[in-house]
Amino acid sequence: MFDTLCSFPLEADLFAQAVHPTRPLVAVGLSSGHVSTLTLPPADDEEGTHKRRRGSNGTDIVDTAWRTKRHKGSCRCLAYSLDGNTLYSAGTDGIVKAADSESGKVTGKVAIPADPSHPNATIDAPTVVHALSPQTLLLATDSGALHLYDLRDPAPSLATATAGSKTAFVNVRPAQTHHPHADFISSLTPLPASSASTSGYSKQWITTGGTTLALTDLRRGVLVKSEDQEELLLSSLYVSGLSAKKSSTSSGEKALVGGGDGVITLWEKGQWDDQDERITVSPEKETLDALQLVPEGMGGFGKHVAVGLGDGKIRFVRLGHNRVVAELLHDEVEGVVALDFDVGRRMISGGGQIVKVWEENREGDDEEEQDADGVGSAKRAARDSDDSDDDGGEQDSSEEEEEEEEKPAKRKKKKRKGKGGPQESLFNFAGLD
Repeated sequence: MFDTLCSFPLEADLFAQAVHPTRPLVAVGLSSGHVSTLTLPPADDEEGTHKRRRGSNGTDIVDTAWRTKRHKGSCRCLAYSLDGNTLYSAGTDGIVKAADSESGKVTGKVAIPADPSHPNATIDAPTVVHALSPQTLLLATDSGALHLYDLRDPAPSLATATAGSKTAFVNVRPAQTHHPHADFISSLTPLPASSASTSGYSKQWITTGGTTLALTDLRRGVLVKSEDQEELLLSSLYVSGLSAKKSSTSSGEKALVGGGDGVITLWEKGQWDDQDERITVSPEKETLDALQLVPEGMGGFGKHVAVGLGDGKIRFVRLGHNRVVAELLHDEVEGVVALDFDVGRRMISGGGQIVKVWEENREGDDEEEQDADGVGSAKRAARDSDDSDDDGGEQDSSEEEEEEEEKPAKRKKKKRKGKGGPQESLFNFAGLD
């Protein structure tokens, strides 16, 4: 299905990854607190990159557009704005930063509110950040809180004061805060906007946290919480256009949820209290930390989902047949924490200290050609599952201090490794619309 284009080494463990919506750019957030933007070759440069593929470690194909020490502690999550002009990052220092995606220059900051259930806590570490619309930013945390920020008019509620050469910020509350889970929120997936929507942006989203799934509405709050699934729910994906079952109320739209037991559960739209179907992806019960829909037309007939596992494998599931049809290896030791497809329909997998770029198999390639991990594309058997270089960044002196890196861990564990400094901070998106 895919061959390795290149393997790009990182200087620390990958905790977050985001792909630009319209350009061949990949942003990475590391355990060291660094954020980098990597430039991939143009999608139409297939001949040139294909010739350079053999033996490449990525450095002759991928360029670093900018790199900076963005957070104290680790960078937990990243997200691009819908137009790709802004890159949001959130770290265990309790700060969300907005930066110009081209230059890396910070344009705004906001403090994450402390967990109210722990009076002595100073930081409620972030787990997911998502730009829902040009006006709305969502942020999920370790405590199970889901904060909603309105980016249209932050200025009236903010005040800043200077203390020497540093800027002190006041604490600013989100426009709304919901609590869909009692445990850390591991994933967030917006539902498509309804046909009656005037804005075209989603107003509802599903989240997974601990052992439950929840549906939250922008206007009405948390609508539904599922029954306890008795297993950690780690990743989620919404898929439409599926075949609706005869003599049933199926709409052909489902949420897919990756669990800590190696199973994808399927949830019928509108029936969020409990799962509808199950697909065993890992009989070995490896965690399913990342889900991504394969673009239409890739992988053959039907819809396919790429699944990143805790043992470093990527498995592909064909929906409808609900079984594993192919497998790749990202890393022999580290798990896959992120999967994306860029504007050129190339798959980007991230985990450990490596980002891999994969391209679709080409007709006429040598079927026995070995890729970077030593697996020939013809030998990938289908499996049945019935069983501190701050270029472009802000130059705060505090950010130049060396920080001890978080120890690498599986995603479901690292969400609890909060770390950072004092929490007196602000929301100041100066220069944003």
